[in-house]
Amino acid sequence: MGSGKTTVGRKLAALKNWNFIDLDEEIEKRLGKSINAIFSEHGEEFFRIKEAETLRSLNILSPAVISVGGGAPCHHDNMNYMLQTGKVVYLKMNPEEIKKRVANESWKRPLLKNLDTGSIDEFIRNKLKEREPFYSRAHIIADGNDPEIPSLLNFLIEKHISGDLKKEH
Repeated sequence: MGSGKTTVGRKLAALKNWNFIDLDEEIEKRLGKSINAIFSEHGEEFFRIKEAETLRSLNILSPAVISVGGGAPCHHDNMNYMLQTGKVVYLKMNPEEIKKRVANESWKRPLLKNLDTGSIDEFIRNKLKEREPFYSRAHIIADGNDPEIPSLLNFLIEKHISGDLKKEH
């Protein structure tokens, strides 16, 4: 949530000449509805089931960067699936930075859209605490607080090429 997965993922894919897939965009395309509409009409559990189905149905024939939503690793054994089928990167961020990034666009995020500004901070802290056991299993943990995207991209490429996993940036 708000860590820059899509931005960094697109740039990494472009730099390496790989495909880029945003899982949420893929779900929207397949269901013909926005993520907000899916949550509103069917609820979170329906969305999580579709998220897991979509993730597993991606037909990746060439190198690709796949950006998944912040909750994806925490449901339906998705983290184990991702760890077995690719290299998982966690863009680790502090809650204050996430809040800065999502506060003005909370209406776009189904889990935040009904919260007032004061509640967003507590929600983010609780979600990070709840999700950290999943996130910490990633092959590569990178500092998402670093505003220098080029240095973050270089770090990710270096770790991918060297195979030096479980190192933090």
